[in-house]
Amino acid sequence: MRIPIVWVLLAAILGFAGVFLVGQAILQPNVSLIVQAGFDDSVISPNADGDKDLTTFRYTLSRNATISLILESDNGDTFAFRQDEMRTAGEYDVLFSGIVNGFVRQDETVLGTIERRLLDNQTYTWELIATEEGADPEITTGTLTIEGADVQLPTMSSFTVAPSIFTPNQDGVDDRVEINVYLEKEAQLTVFLIDANGRQLPISARKEGRKAGEAGRHIFDYEGGIDLGADPPEDGTYTLVALAQDAEGQRIRQETELTIRNGGKPLAEIVPQAVGVDVVFETMPYDERFLSEFDKLGDLVDAPTSPQGLSRNAITVPVGDLLVFKLTIENYNNVPIRTSYPPPGTVYQQEQMAASLGAFEESGAWRVGIQCETSTTPFPYRWAIGSESDLISETDPKTGITYYYLPANARAVVWGAIRMTRIEVRQNPQNCWAGLIHEDVEVSLRNSYVGARQIRLVDPNASSNSDE
Repeated sequence: MRIPIVWVLLAAILGFAGVFLVGQAILQPNVSLIVQAGFDDSVISPNADGDKDLTTFRYTLSRNATISLILESDNGDTFAFRQDEMRTAGEYDVLFSGIVNGFVRQDETVLGTIERRLLDNQTYTWELIATEEGADPEITTGTLTIEGADVQLPTMSSFTVAPSIFTPNQDGVDDRVEINVYLEKEAQLTVFLIDANGRQLPISARKEGRKAGEAGRHIFDYEGGIDLGADPPEDGTYTLVALAQDAEGQRIRQETELTIRNGGKPLAEIVPQAVGVDVVFETMPYDERFLSEFDKLGDLVDAPTSPQGLSRNAITVPVGDLLVFKLTIENYNNVPIRTSYPPPGTVYQQEQMAASLGAFEESGAWRVGIQCETSTTPFPYRWAIGSESDLISETDPKTGITYYYLPANARAVVWGAIRMTRIEVRQNPQNCWAGLIHEDVEVSLRNSYVGARQIRLVDPNASSNSDE
């Protein structure tokens, strides 16, 4: 009977393998798992001076194994350089600078977590422990002396974060976080956030004469990237980490929590009225009940309702009467925008400005402004971007101050008036227009010159409608 060729080949392979294994056992009986191991130099001085800072540990394994490299001090303390790491058979070398996993000495207090630390100056016994599956560990030992080591830790003696909850939305309230770190030793300092997915978000230091890595105080001013036009990280609680690592490789970590709330780039604009007019302008007689002063707000004027206000034609205003306006604001993003006094309907005298009514400029607040060509300052007349019914309020628990916001994706109608009391002969008629002001931030181009209208003032007591 003829034997199939496949069986013949299989028998040949098995026979060759058996002969090979027997030959290996004869030629290399009881080969050690650790063929050789040791440091190139038995003395190092890790102090970052470039001389004998490092040595190389070399070892060879004859078979696959799990290895640990442990150093033991003269008082019996042990330090792991490698711990239970899997290696395949072969030759290995690794640089060693005296840095091991972090440890804390007895009766020692260190702020933060020591992640990596330099061994003290003395002679250590090292052990390379190799263990293959199902067998007892094999150990090779030797000594290594550390001298002249710079063992001072890169301690961060101060690590403060304020506020711990911040709202990067340019409303002027808790928009920024200040992080203070004091380094006791020259070290590379990095600060970053870690999100729920483990992603790191870097934070840059503020430059105030302190060089990077220099010992001393370092300040990090974080606003979520919004000042650069970027969207801030999503709302949530993050881990804020400060890492200090010195030239020897020692590393200390400190961390705390930082919560982002109501973050986002505020976006708003003046939108046209239903008929396409951006700003309604009309005139109205003045009444003394409208007079507002620093400590007293007068009656509010009614919003314009006359169809004539929807015209784009020039307006003639008798001196002493009101130039009344009306417009619509839209918050077209998912972030509430803050506003402030005075309310829509407030009447200004021509010589008054917002500050004269106690409406001082507030960083981060949005206001509607009116400016004319004879105005001596940009948008001297200002109003809140919504009535009380349009706004939501929020009280700061730290200060007790109540702030008012136009909700996200909301619209509000704003109106008000200026009592025109003075004719500038060289600038009559003149243009007046509206703007949407984000105070101490910007007046965007699309909101800086909206609904311009020609306004002509006339003296009702003059014999004719001249400008004289």
